[in-house]
Amino acid sequence: MSIFVDADTRVLVQGMGRTGQLHTSLSLEFGTPVVGGVTPGKGGGQACGLPIFDSVRDAVRETGANASVVFVPPPGAGDAILEAAEAGIGLIVAITEHVPVRDMVRVRHAMRGSASRLIGPNCPGVLDPSLKVRIGIAPYPIFKPGTVGVVSRSGTLTYEAVGQLSALDIGQSTCIGIGGDPVNGTSFIDCLENFEKDDATRAVVMIGEIGGSAEEEAAEFVRSEMTKPVVAFIAGATAPPGKRMGHAGAIVSGGRGTAAEKREALEKAGIPVAASPALMAETLREACPEAR
Repeated sequence: MSIFVDADTRVLVQGMGRTGQLHTSLSLEFGTPVVGGVTPGKGGGQACGLPIFDSVRDAVRETGANASVVFVPPPGAGDAILEAAEAGIGLIVAITEHVPVRDMVRVRHAMRGSASRLIGPNCPGVLDPSLKVRIGIAPYPIFKPGTVGVVSRSGTLTYEAVGQLSALDIGQSTCIGIGGDPVNGTSFIDCLENFEKDDATRAVVMIGEIGGSAEEEAAEFVRSEMTKPVVAFIAGATAPPGKRMGHAGAIVSGGRGTAAEKREALEKAGIPVAASPALMAETLREACPEAR
């Protein structure tokens, strides 16, 4: 069992431009079952040896795709997400950054009650090392199959945590970058809830950052609902108040959302917090020595 993907996952690429083709090639190289691409007006053609369709609905009908990855530029990304949901795609991973907030508000409202799950936007996606499923842009050579789940608002720190874990011979079950935008599709709690249910996961690394209250909410969920060890790191401890730090959601406002507040909430919930990004894997190993 894995979270969000399984052995029957069949991936469709929305936006077969240069970036879409690059990451399609890398996912195929990894062994991911990518079954086609969507670029309106290019239907009937091929890219990366795969058929191209004019619409997601056509692609689903012809290939049986049940997951998609969105590389559509920001002005059209919201519509691409909704097109996938309306075509019955179960897992939609939006890599695109700079998607207008108003578009994501519209997407979230339209997907309320939908059977589709959205991860992102502005995220590195999902990677399962055991199933060889890569939906996104994560650098697959650093991953190693194992029992530690990783969930992060930061793409770069996802890779840093995975690299550290693999260097200590600690493998990963599923790794998810949820993105740092203020309006996204999947939260820390969504991921933690599924990691708790997942037989393949024995411990979790959670990477947050300044801004918002997602980490505080996740801390309360871990305290009240989880039995598996969780360790954390909070990025942005030295960020000056009121200054954006990379992500649209990473901003301290009105004295709230600081790294200190988040660390306090996590530690109060019994979650060890790494003092430095260089110590994420060491912190996990101390909390769960049996993780492999």
